[in-house]
Amino acid sequence: MLAEVWCLIPNMLVRPVTLLAQERMYEWHWEMHPMWWWSWGIGMMAMMFLFWVLFIVGLIVGIRWLIVKGKEQKPDSALEILRQRYARGEINKDEFEAKKKDLAG
Repeated sequence: MLAEVWCLIPNMLVRPVTLLAQERMYEWHWEMHPMWWWSWGIGMMAMMFLFWVLFIVGLIVGIRWLIVKGKEQKPDSALEILRQRYARGEINKDEFEAKKKDLAG
């Protein structure tokens, strides 16, 4: 049993080497390469180009979104005060419209 194991180990080491040393059934040429079909090569290049375009656009959109989200949107305080005064009844509609028009410039 032990002798069989010792014979098996060199056999396992030598067999892959002998398989690699054998001549291949075919030789690699450009016409044998899987990419020899132009549609495959061009299609794969187009998909990779599309991937990088989408990645870069997504990165730019994400960064711009984070920058805009970080800025606080300041409400127009003068117009807000004017609306509050109109809501409380301190000014009438004509005054509100005239002052609103003045604030809009």
